[in-house]
Amino acid sequence: MGHRVGKLRRPGALRRLAEPQQVNVTLDKQGRPTTVAGRPITAVRQWWLVEDRWWTTSPIQRHYWELIDDRGSSITVFRQPDNIWRTHS
Repeated sequence: MGHRVGKLRRPGALRRLAEPQQVNVTLDKQGRPTTVAGRPITAVRQWWLVEDRWWTTSPIQRHYWELIDDRGSSITVFRQPDNIWRTHS
């Protein structure tokens, strides 16, 4: 007799991200996030700029930040030129 096995995702397989949600972010004088959704940020792991679809009428430009909050959780947020912060989590 066999047993039922759930669908496994192979390592490195792509998965769809959740639709970006708006989130409140406060910044210090240098423009670094200090809180995300009211959670204090204790560290910045990295930040980067994504520019894509520049050849279209709807280019994408996002400034991403990978952060650590006071619980030790990783949070990734991004800001587009509209200055609204969003997260995929």
